[in-house]
Amino acid sequence: MKVGVISDTHNPSVGLQPPPEVAIAFQGVDVILHAGDIYLPSCLDWLEAIALVYAVEMGAGAHFKEDPRVVNNTRVLHLEGHTIGLTHDLMVPGMAQEITEYSPLSQHFPPNADLSTALESVFDAVVDVVIFGHTHYAIVEEYQGILLVNPGSPSLPKQLRRLGQVAIMELEPDHKSAEILELSRFS
Repeated sequence: MKVGVISDTHNPSVGLQPPPEVAIAFQGVDVILHAGDIYLPSCLDWLEAIALVYAVEMGAGAHFKEDPRVVNNTRVLHLEGHTIGLTHDLMVPGMAQEITEYSPLSQHFPPNADLSTALESVFDAVVDVVIFGHTHYAIVEEYQGILLVNPGSPSLPKQLRRLGQVAIMELEPDHKSAEILELSRFS
């Protein structure tokens, strides 16, 4: 299964919809996971023209009250034999800072702690994949058998207004991987 992963679209402040390069990058995906900071249902409508969309949004009731694509804060999905935790602002118990390329989980998570247990307290489920956003820093990291993916932002990477990133995740029953895609390669 090919999964498109996106976060921090921030529409309409950076445009009425995501950059057109997102549609090119997501060609052939089976499903899209959006990790929040969506703001407008029309953003999800745009993405849903590509593939089925599941999303989270902090304070989802404000703009997405009746939208089944969006839930508040966290959700758990089961795809291709994997349990995926989807959230916007990932706060890993035991870590003092957010996960970015400059502060990867592997360097800051307590060495004797169990990541699965820490994440179970976040998602109320045992997960083997975590999708998150919020930092606008793209990262793919596997730690203690758990794949963590932050796709960055398609239009505000590292909080700079320019063309950014999305991620593509490949899922099979005995395999999981993800890759960050720079959208500039599709323009």
